[in-house]
Amino acid sequence: MYTDNNPEKYREKINTIILFKFLSAREIEDLLAMCEVQVFEPEETIVNQGDVEQAFYAIIEGNVEVDVDEKRRKNVYICTIGAGEVFGEAGMFMKVQRTANVKSLDNSVMLKMTREKFIQFIKKYPATGNKILMVIVYSLLKKLREANQELAYERKFDISQDDVDSIVSDFIG
Repeated sequence: MYTDNNPEKYREKINTIILFKFLSAREIEDLLAMCEVQVFEPEETIVNQGDVEQAFYAIIEGNVEVDVDEKRRKNVYICTIGAGEVFGEAGMFMKVQRTANVKSLDNSVMLKMTREKFIQFIKKYPATGNKILMVIVYSLLKKLREANQELAYERKFDISQDDVDSIVSDFIG
């Protein structure tokens, strides 16, 4: 990973990220001054599960893979996300461990914003900051809904104790 000290060249692509579509040219300029543009090579780790970091990332270019560590298996694939999307938003609100690993699948460019810089931005541009917060809340709710649907689907296929008792009874009895 290296930091690109010329974030201005990504301005057009940053304008397409849903989180920043509402920003004026001046707000984008200030945002770029507050953020760090990080460039990752394929297979390079961006976020490690278990780390504590109060920052979120917006994908300017490339794709990333999200997975979680499992005790019995090496890693469990969660999803792939690409340019224009964000991840790590929960880190802006809570100082907790990251719940997943994120690695670059190809040459990827990320816009990283820390909680501290985000708060500065909100203080300077409260109306725009509120719009960004609403998009973050929407994004988190969407991810929660998807996780709930996945859990409901998994539970549909869980075997209950009654099912196990019935199978055992068939063999024994």
